[in-house]
Amino acid sequence: MTLKNKVLGVGAVIAFSVFSTAFAGAENSLVGTWRVVSATVEREGNRSNAYGPNPHGWLVFTPELTFVEVLTDPRVPAFRSNVRGEGTDEENRAAMAGSIGFFGRYTVNQNGEFTGNTVEGSTFPNWVGAVRTQDDLQLKVDGDRMVENFRRPDGTKVHIVFERVR
Repeated sequence: MTLKNKVLGVGAVIAFSVFSTAFAGAENSLVGTWRVVSATVEREGNRSNAYGPNPHGWLVFTPELTFVEVLTDPRVPAFRSNVRGEGTDEENRAAMAGSIGFFGRYTVNQNGEFTGNTVEGSTFPNWVGAVRTQDDLQLKVDGDRMVENFRRPDGTKVHIVFERVR
């Protein structure tokens, strides 16, 4: 083992120890599976349902600090073709406008509260690589309820309410 590898190994142990200590006594409040209850957007004072009046979707946070979020509007009609890549322009537009799916990594503070995330993959390619901090994305957990507030770059406000799945 080279000196460089020994130093890197010691650094990893120190980083792990600091990370583990930061969570001693503080439970990560996000861990679990959450079901969407409501989702609205507000643009220029106009408020509307983001994924229809009865949105479907889940948000999953793992203890390993990874997440996946999928939101859909159940009113989006099925494609005429059963082949995913063969939708018409109209079908593709409806599917894109009525759904979003993305995944990545997230961070929490010493109290186990959300502090930010990084999107590693998304059905909306422009989000890949996006780093969100509490300046534009807030997640607040209160028991079995979580509220997500997100401000898009164009100023549109997104408000989503989730409930913990048992």
